[in-house]
Amino acid sequence: MKEISPQITMDEKIQFGKPVITGTRVPVEVVIGHIAAGDPIEAVMKEYGLTKAQVLAALKYAAKLVGEEMLIAR
Repeated sequence: MKEISPQITMDEKIQFGKPVITGTRVPVEVVIGHIAAGDPIEAVMKEYGLTKAQVLAALKYAAKLVGEEMLIAR
């Protein structure tokens, strides 16, 4: 298991190794997808049993990945 942050982990045995919210099987991409679709953070929290900190950690991780892509593209 690889810990990306206290709230985000990757484990090849969980969701095919995709980043998930720690202690759950909820992929980060699902959380980001809901936020991108306009769902309120509170709705995502309720739907998946997440805390606000976990949802924000998913957003922070996505922002970090986008930042890394920009560096690679230069």
